Amino acid sequence: MDEFVMGLDVAKHTLDAISLFNGRPEYLQVVNQPEGFRQLQVWVENHGYRQGKVCLEATGQYGFAAAKYLYTCGFKVSVVNPARIKAYAASRLQRSKTDKVDAKLIAEFCQKENPPTWSPPRPAQTELKGLVHYLDDLMGQKRQEKNRTEFGMSVELVANILNEHITFLDEKIKSIRKAIRHLIQQDPQFKHDFQLLMSIPGVGELTAARLLAEIPDIRAFKTAHQLTAYAGLNPRQFQSGSSIHRKSRISKTGNANLRYALYMPALVAYRCNPLIKIFCLRLLNSGKPKMVVMCAAMRKLLVLAFGVIKSDSPFDPNYAKLEVVFA
Repeated sequence: MDEFVMGLDVAKHTLDAISLFNGRPEYLQVVNQPEGFRQLQVWVENHGYRQGKVCLEATGQYGFAAAKYLYTCGFKVSVVNPARIKAYAASRLQRSKTDKVDAKLIAEFCQKENPPTWSPPRPAQTELKGLVHYLDDLMGQKRQEKNRTEFGMSVELVANILNEHITFLDEKIKSIRKAIRHLIQQDPQFKHDFQLLMSIPGVGELTAARLLAEIPDIRAFKTAHQLTAYAGLNPRQFQSGSSIHRKSRISKTGNANLRYALYMPALVAYRCNPLIKIFCLRLLNSGKPKMVVMCAAMRKLLVLAFGVIKSDSPFDPNYAKLEVVFA
């Protein structure tokens, strides 16, 4: 009776837990608040357990606090891509879907698949990610307001309010950019990696900040292929027998924010990054569609980011072996 397995189904206000104590499932629902986390800990301890594994789906910020609390209590925590749980449910021909059923499914998945252990990111990492996400939200609001003004508002009051709101958003965007820059400069690891990323043609300040925010630790990835899979930029083939052979597409089973962060920089890199420009021209000349080429450029840019950080060397356009070593 050394370890137990717990599956957590995370909602905004509640946590549904199924624990397999000696293989027997027991159910508990708690609030998704610190007092609920404490209830889970006491529940486990009352069964005589001091260590075990907790598994939950990656559901944004809803499950982060619970995962962090249980991690600090000494439990092994796994935060799993929801696509894996969904596929596991399909393999079990699961027909019902409730919070309790999902919690049990996650517990069984954890017991059988033994997913890798998660650890919380550094506080600076969490802060940077929050700032970058809020900056993207502000920039999105500004685009919406500017789109409204371009259609020519016939009501003067509305036009004035829109212009005031755009001015307000510009000030907040400037403030958040300044906070991001300050945070990166104050953190030695961020500052070092930021300078390496900025050496890549096509990667600007905001792109470098987004990469640092979305990838907890690039050095933790053993290969560039693992990193591109994390971003969902790895090719997905569909072939069956000799008659079914569909076009390959990117999997998109990964970090959507990371793919978003790479799209515009890939366009810029196509014009100013010699390695990516030659690579894209070769694909275009072979008849590849433009969107396929753009996805390939995004992947190549991510590979270069992986290369400069893993090698701890700035981008060198003359070092052609760089993309071979880390591809």
